[in-house]
Amino acid sequence: MARVVRNQSPELGSTPSVTYNRLFLQQDPIFSSEGVPILRVVSGSLRSRFHKNQPVLPFFFRVCRILALLLFCGSSLIAWGQQDVVQDIRVIGNRRIPRETVLARLFTHKGDTYDPATIERDFNSLWNTGYFENLQIAREDTPKGVVIDVIVKEKPTIREINYKGLNAVSTSDVLDRFKKEHVSLSVESPYDPTRLARAIDVIRALLAEHGHQFATVKPDIKTIPPASVSINFIVKEGPTVKVGNITFTGNHAMSSRELRAAMKNLRPIGVPHSIFLENIFARTYDASKLEEDTERVRRALQDKGYFRAGVDTPTTHIRNEGGLSFFTFRPRTGKRIDIRMPIDEGERYRLGGVTFTGNTHVQNVKALRAQFPTKDGEWFNATAVGKGLDNLRKAYGSLGYINFTAVPTPRPDEAKHEVFLDIDIDEGKAFTVSRIEFQGNTITRDRVIRRELLIEEGQAYNSNQWESSLLRLNQLDYFDALKVEQDSDVIPDNINSTVSLLLRVHEKGKNSIGLNGGVSGLSGTFLGLNYSTNNFLGLGETLSLQGNIGNLSRNVVFAFTEPYLRNKPISAGFQLFSRKTDYNSARNYAQVTGQSSNLTAAQQSLVQNYNQSTTGLNTSISYPIPRTFKRVGLTYSWDKSTITTFSQASANLFQTLAFRSGQIQGSNALEGIYTSSVSLSYVYNRVGPSIFKPRFGTDISAAFQLAGLFGNVRYFSPVVQYKHFLAMKGLHPNTEGRNVLGYRLQASYIQGYSGDVAPPFARFYSGGDNELRGFDVRAATPYGFIPVRANITLTNPDGTPIPIDPGNYTLGYITIPIPIYRPVSVGGDVKFTSNVEYRIPIAGPVGFALFDDFDITSVIRQSQLRQSVEGADQLNSPLYGCTSYFNGACQGGQSIQFINLIRPISGTNVVPRMSVGGELQAFLPIVNAPMRLYFAFNPLRLFENVQGESLITRSMFPAGGAGDYTYQNAITAYDSLLHFREPRKTFRLSVSTTF
Repeated sequence: MARVVRNQSPELGSTPSVTYNRLFLQQDPIFSSEGVPILRVVSGSLRSRFHKNQPVLPFFFRVCRILALLLFCGSSLIAWGQQDVVQDIRVIGNRRIPRETVLARLFTHKGDTYDPATIERDFNSLWNTGYFENLQIAREDTPKGVVIDVIVKEKPTIREINYKGLNAVSTSDVLDRFKKEHVSLSVESPYDPTRLARAIDVIRALLAEHGHQFATVKPDIKTIPPASVSINFIVKEGPTVKVGNITFTGNHAMSSRELRAAMKNLRPIGVPHSIFLENIFARTYDASKLEEDTERVRRALQDKGYFRAGVDTPTTHIRNEGGLSFFTFRPRTGKRIDIRMPIDEGERYRLGGVTFTGNTHVQNVKALRAQFPTKDGEWFNATAVGKGLDNLRKAYGSLGYINFTAVPTPRPDEAKHEVFLDIDIDEGKAFTVSRIEFQGNTITRDRVIRRELLIEEGQAYNSNQWESSLLRLNQLDYFDALKVEQDSDVIPDNINSTVSLLLRVHEKGKNSIGLNGGVSGLSGTFLGLNYSTNNFLGLGETLSLQGNIGNLSRNVVFAFTEPYLRNKPISAGFQLFSRKTDYNSARNYAQVTGQSSNLTAAQQSLVQNYNQSTTGLNTSISYPIPRTFKRVGLTYSWDKSTITTFSQASANLFQTLAFRSGQIQGSNALEGIYTSSVSLSYVYNRVGPSIFKPRFGTDISAAFQLAGLFGNVRYFSPVVQYKHFLAMKGLHPNTEGRNVLGYRLQASYIQGYSGDVAPPFARFYSGGDNELRGFDVRAATPYGFIPVRANITLTNPDGTPIPIDPGNYTLGYITIPIPIYRPVSVGGDVKFTSNVEYRIPIAGPVGFALFDDFDITSVIRQSQLRQSVEGADQLNSPLYGCTSYFNGACQGGQSIQFINLIRPISGTNVVPRMSVGGELQAFLPIVNAPMRLYFAFNPLRLFENVQGESLITRSMFPAGGAGDYTYQNAITAYDSLLHFREPRKTFRLSVSTTF
């Protein structure tokens, strides 16, 4: 209530009668009449006498009287005006709200003339703040003017808010809903009964969405002296209400299962399109979601051609749940609501045609019609029509028509059961870009952002190019993920037909210092320290220093990249590196899993076991194809490698293959391996919104590497890779879906040239976290028979070896050289890999993924497993066998000619391998890779028994029992059945990514 006080305080907004201030009225010689001063005339006065006797003096006195009268009237008027001037404004009763805050809300200020209408505005201004429970404005007259008293009683301050009995939702859920519904009820805010009532409605609606339709919410307000309150919401949730049976009536063409599947909000949770598993979990009932599902059912009918389909208001029936729980086998409690939905399908219609009117700027009707996926004569599909209209909007938006609208008018032909669409187009005006501005880039220079945009000032506005520009910025990873709807504003100027573009960015930290570690299939257990600065000095440069050390690898890298060389769209960079990697399949498995591989000596001979130390540098330059997501590049790489072998399989492979120029063979082939290569690359990348967490887009890359310039290894290797990501909702692509379906296809080939073969470490070995998760690192590979000169000890039938000198056992025992073929993993020269993942986010950085990995690594060019000439001579020159011995020395022997090719073992070459399983992922931003715990089952794997091969004959051994026995031992050891067994399943922890 407001009260304006002046003498007898009238109500605010009324105009009180204004009385004269008697303090300034004099009755004699002047009195007031109608507010005008009047001079009294008295007969026989001095003025009359002067007038009669002295003609000059009366005139003088008359002038003096007039001047005195004017001075008196002026002072009276000034005093009269001062009584309506606001001399002071006093605020009374405020405790929490400062006096200055109250005065700032007033339109009346000190020194202003008192105005009742302005006072009324002051009252409304203060009352609308919502700060006060009671408000009065009073006037007090003083000799100096008017004093205005603003008397307030503040609303109590909310000191605490409690939710008692709230179990179905959390307090944070309630606060989030308050924020969404704009409910201003929080601690330290003024208590307002209206806001309290609004909060109660929001809480009840939130509980209803979670199945508590009968919940009650009552407020308990407690006063906290002197001017605060405590609010307790007393919640009784009541029984949980779930959706019961969903039935339809009147549907003849479409089954109830199809219609129920369209109810995305209330349909039961289960396995779609199954018979017994469609209804596993019932959803909570929500009346507002029932309205949405009713419209979805109608749309599902229209998508099948039932243009005039109608759905009446569903009827609901509440009942007790009853029955036994599927999991606990105890009686169910709670409520169920059965839904019955009447359907009127009507006749089925086809699309007769689509016509356009109003398209003055785009005359190509075929181009407009092509935006609609449904062809004439096909069944009418309402969703396809909506998609076509959206495509029209995007197409016109790419031409600058941002105010484009299209209004479809269906025109049914009842006789032919066809629907014609008449689309009235309002193109509007084409807009050009006047300005492009940025906010939030405190470090990144404007030109760094601007050079990534596909649209420039002065050009026609293109909505597609603007979306693509934001995608390019996201791929830089300088900012948090940008979205067109949230982070950019298109501000039109309809008068000048221009638009201003405003982009708001939030920069990520450009410097990163991290300590990381984990377990990887290739690196084993590792610990690393890295420093990187992304967007160096705000100009986009990247500088990084990384060091990792582990029990299977060591890696030190220093790299720098300049994305725009001399302010031109040319990216240049270099990388210095030093690596040492242990390629030991058996050890890798043991280190990663913590379990012994339990390989026998024969199995150990089959696996690769060596380490490679490499030091070198890379320099690269790339150029983006203008206004596209394509980039071509050139990379030069030089490195020096040294191989140290730890298994006979690795030693035989590296020391005999002709991969070194100059036909260097033997142990010398393992040192001083210089690789000088040039690579040409092509990349098309439209993956977004982040390169580390993609949700959509395609990535195509191709590279051709040619080694042999100034080095001593010569080979070429083309690689092609295709990746694609789709946002998914269930099993259907949906841009609004939370899940992501991603797949990768990769094909590679390698071949030596000019008489050399590709080095063994450059050939293809599959397996590991990066491609084939169910197999050990580099363990999925073809095997081959490599010729080897071996020695076997001459042994008596009783198992005792025959010494060289029976009188001196320290000289050793007699050994016989024999020609054998040892199985060894040779790697492939062609490789095809495919990976499919269905990623499901759980909470924050944690997610789950189902995966299917497939790989074929094969040898298709046996000539690429050719031995060097020197290596073949060292095998073929010596004699094999020992037909007799004299004084402990073998005599005799025969010449053997090995084939100078490592022959792939039949049954191990073209072997498809597959891993399927699931993994739990937790993304680690420090290493930009997830920590993964996965289980993989291998339905396709190598599981073969192969007969060993050798050139051993009985004639290579001495006559007699020792020769017979030793011959049998040699056959058993080197010519027996070979068992190739790859694991059936794998359970592993890793910090890495597949793609």
